[in-house]
Amino acid sequence: MDNPTMLTYIQQEQSGLQKVLAAYPQQLDAVLAQAPLTSNHWLILATGSSINAAQSAKLYIQKTADIQVDIEEPYNYANYGRINPDIDLVIGISQSGQSTATVDALTKVVQKNHAYAIAVTSRPGTEISTAATATLDILTGQEMVGYVTLGYNATVLSLMLLGLRSGLKRNKLSVEDEQRELAEFDTIISQAGSTVQKSTHFYQQFATDFSLAPQFTSIGYGAILGTVMEMQTKFTEVVRVPANGFELEAFMHGPYLGAHETHRQFFIETKADPAIMAKAKALKAYEARTTPHIFTISFTGEQPAVNDGQTLQLATIDDELKAPLLAIIPFQVFAWFIAKSKGVNLPHLIFNDFSEIVHNKTAVQDYV
Repeated sequence: MDNPTMLTYIQQEQSGLQKVLAAYPQQLDAVLAQAPLTSNHWLILATGSSINAAQSAKLYIQKTADIQVDIEEPYNYANYGRINPDIDLVIGISQSGQSTATVDALTKVVQKNHAYAIAVTSRPGTEISTAATATLDILTGQEMVGYVTLGYNATVLSLMLLGLRSGLKRNKLSVEDEQRELAEFDTIISQAGSTVQKSTHFYQQFATDFSLAPQFTSIGYGAILGTVMEMQTKFTEVVRVPANGFELEAFMHGPYLGAHETHRQFFIETKADPAIMAKAKALKAYEARTTPHIFTISFTGEQPAVNDGQTLQLATIDDELKAPLLAIIPFQVFAWFIAKSKGVNLPHLIFNDFSEIVHNKTAVQDYV
């Protein structure tokens, strides 16, 4: 592929996710062949977009595999954390396969607990695979721009499917349950391309509004926690203005005080307990008293109470735990187009001696 851009990879998300789904269950069966399936407590080590992907998949894994999932930042965990002696299955996520902190922390847990380690990466055979017992390939290949999009969503789906297959092998799900889940994934993935198109059209409607924004905030609940954190990561990386992602209740305990009339806020609505949905709507209505720049990304199928034109209606997703697969796409699209409108030259390499000096990767990265 000659000179791919961030948008190039966004436009490949539907086919990329279909490829991951098509590899089920053969690839996962190989990864889980020797895994301790009696384990009720998994540890995931990841940072950056990888930890956001883990947060996006966590609740689905816990539900389908019926296990407890802990997610930790690897550097802090390796240097200051206490390794739970009950952990006998650990997952390290690094799309590049060369995230120094993740490799080091994974190695430490394996050595201390003799844990079964799964590396989740787009580059099997790199350092993270060497540190692990088995490797789960997210099947995207190396993403040759530093602002990962396709690899992010492929990681989310790969983790969800790992939970699904584990649930079957642990006798927590029936074959019929598994097939129903796979059919739902297939339906959701089939909407990825149209989600890119609808998000692009929505951006075009508000291009000036978005390009003039001095600050962005996204707010969500449940499994959307990983989505809002990835929005924060992606907007900070490419739009390069203040951006934040908050869980609904967390926003209501302090950060709401930072709202102002030019503040752009995105609310992500998914089907959930009616009390949670009502709380989100109440917060959105309250924030609209301060700023007119309130935007909604909806997966509920509900029409807005007020036809304000600022709601992006996307595919209805009945299972809120699967919504992260589409929920991140609008933010990826918006980030790309807003950056271009602001004159950010994303192909231009910046801080390209960063990994060499601070050693956040095991090898120098030359694509950001």
